Amino acid sequence: MRAMRISLALGLIALLGGCTWVKMAPGAQEVRVARMGQDMSACERRGEISVSVKDRLGPYERNEIRVRDELEVLARNEAPGLGADTVQPKAEPKDGEQRYLAFRCGSARPGQAARPATAAEGEAEVFPIED
Repeated sequence: MRAMRISLALGLIALLGGCTWVKMAPGAQEVRVARMGQDMSACERRGEISVSVKDRLGPYERNEIRVRDELEVLARNEAPGLGADTVQPKAEPKDGEQRYLAFRCGSARPGQAARPATAAEGEAEVFPIED
């Protein structure tokens, strides 16, 4: 009987570890996420956001991708309160915590240089390739 309870408890922990507990707040779906280290000089810095989630449930480690996803959603949820429309991870997550920088970019596209003037008819246009 004791073994069955332990198995049931471990199964429940495994199921809960895969669940996403964080829901996207209204307005957060419009917040863009820039890559870490991406050039944000075209944007106005609005502040810094610190977020955290449980990365372990007892002895069970939660899925790293789900933890990262939840941290990103939390950062996006906080961005509109700072007047930001873009967030950028400041560093990799550690122990279920992560810091993000918040920016207001408007129509500017982070990491892209201004587009060159349109080429005359018959001429080629050259655009930078993003990674």
